[in-house]
Amino acid sequence: MMDIEQRAYVLHSRPYRENQLLVDLLTEYDGKVGAVVYSGKSAKSNKKSILQPFNPIKIKLKGRSSLKKLSLLENDGKSLKLQGNYLFSAFYVNELLVRLLPELVPCEPLYQVYLKTLQHLVTHDGIEPALRQFEMTLLQELGIALDFEPAYQLDLPYLRFCAEMGLVSTDKKQGSYDKLHVQAIAEQCVSSPEVLLTFKRLMRQIIEQLLGNKPLNSRKLFIK
Repeated sequence: MMDIEQRAYVLHSRPYRENQLLVDLLTEYDGKVGAVVYSGKSAKSNKKSILQPFNPIKIKLKGRSSLKKLSLLENDGKSLKLQGNYLFSAFYVNELLVRLLPELVPCEPLYQVYLKTLQHLVTHDGIEPALRQFEMTLLQELGIALDFEPAYQLDLPYLRFCAEMGLVSTDKKQGSYDKLHVQAIAEQCVSSPEVLLTFKRLMRQIIEQLLGNKPLNSRKLFIK
């Protein structure tokens, strides 16, 4: 929505031409947007301090090309305080959006789930459930809605996932998922560690297929 004030967060930024930055934004109304911003000559430029991840901002977009400019840029609250694995998890969420989300496709429900995910991480309200819910919402936005019906078929005890067919029943335990765990995921009953582990494995398999051969840099932070 050109020249409409909206909330946004910086997902990623990098130097561009002299005194400019290329930024990937998650916006309230326009989804993911690439923009070029004049950052100023000073290392302490006010714009540089505003254009930080997890700092809520207000913007207005302008321009007809896919690479927008900002006619408004200002703070919209205090920067979120994230540390340790909670910070690394937030970087993971941002990197998923940069890598997988197409540009200029409105996705306000995903934006709202992004806000909730960051708030869960700020309040230390459980990393794993927050990340799994975000991943599921992102997959739905990408048109990958899991069909959980095979989890309720009684013939075989396990499920496997393949890109062509989704979840399918199997009697082989290795590399598959416990059917009862997948039922719990479908019903959003994910409080048990065993179900959360299955949820994590399933999301990782699907996301890695989407990412291809280029791994996520944010996962290296957890290893360190």
